[in-house]
Amino acid sequence: MTPNLPTPYYVVIFTSEKLSNIEGYDEVAAEMEELAKQQPGYLGMDFVSGEMSVTMSYWKDEASILHWKRNADHLMAQKMGREKWYKSYTTQVARVERAYNFIKPE
Repeated sequence: MTPNLPTPYYVVIFTSEKLSNIEGYDEVAAEMEELAKQQPGYLGMDFVSGEMSVTMSYWKDEASILHWKRNADHLMAQKMGREKWYKSYTTQVARVERAYNFIKPE
């Protein structure tokens, strides 16, 4: 879980439902995660996988998100996702004004 980040920041919430045959998906997803880490304004990422998957990536500002959205390798991965892996997906972008966390003491 990504620790609290200095607010405000932005989160891109990508919720997806995959098709049954996702050959090659894991490799491309790992490549995109590594590539995202190299982008200006990248702050972190969390994901939950199951029948529905949710990936939350955190960014310094909207300009950083748009830069990532237009990255050529990312555009190719998006195209592959629509053609091969996703039954459906939703992308949401939000500005985080406040964030809180809790960690149970041991």
